[in-house]
Amino acid sequence: MPQPFLEISRDGPVAVLTMDRPATANAVSDPDAIGALLDACAAINADHGVRAVVLTGRGSAFSAGGNLKTLREQFGAGLGAPVWSRLAYRDGIQRLPLALHGLEVPTIAAVNGHAIGAGNDLACMCDIRIAAETARFAASFIKLGLLPGDGGAWLLPRVVGRSRAAEMVFTGRTLDARQALDWGLVSQVVPAEQLMPAALALAHEIAQHSGSALRMAKRLLREGEHSRLDTLLEMSAAMQALAHHTPEHEAALAAFATRRARGAATASNQPANEGTAP
Repeated sequence: MPQPFLEISRDGPVAVLTMDRPATANAVSDPDAIGALLDACAAINADHGVRAVVLTGRGSAFSAGGNLKTLREQFGAGLGAPVWSRLAYRDGIQRLPLALHGLEVPTIAAVNGHAIGAGNDLACMCDIRIAAETARFAASFIKLGLLPGDGGAWLLPRVVGRSRAAEMVFTGRTLDARQALDWGLVSQVVPAEQLMPAALALAHEIAQHSGSALRMAKRLLREGEHSRLDTLLEMSAAMQALAHHTPEHEAALAAFATRRARGAATASNQPANEGTAP
């Protein structure tokens, strides 16, 4: 029996999901791997104590995407009629982009190594990507005579733009971490030993804020990808009205008023001629 695919831990309000199957380079196409990620997403959405998520891999890879040893039997010609392959994608790996994209809290991909094919897409399902200097990225489906079957054609252009997404998909070329940074695929590149500290520091910087505001802000960003401006404004007004009535907002206003009062008191106690020429 294979070891569990996903190790889940908590660092206060931050959930850390570690893909832990180095023998398959953390391939995400096997049913138990898909199920583990789906279950984790559902549990996080239901747990309002979670305010941020870090997703990473153990070993030399973030995720190699599809498991080439089982891909034919699970998704390809080994299933028989093509209709079964279509259903296998829909009911299998295609559930991942819906679940990851639908996570209500901010997500950070801490890309520790190779993110290839569906592994590259998995990183793009997260809101923020930080890469170790050892990370590599490729939309390499074309090299197997395949195409992005798990949502990459929707995700990648939104991350790097249409032209660069097309270049990645049509060539299958691998990008190193620095080129990924230049292309906007990641927002930070750090030495490998600093990857998780950097990802956790960012996650905690995010998680210090109101959990309800974070979830609503992320929802607005998601809606902004496809909504009309007037529709998004109406949704923003409704969510902002909710945010105005939260304890976190009241506490922030009170803290601001206290700081302002202290600043005014300090200024009033200064000598009148302080800072001026005699």
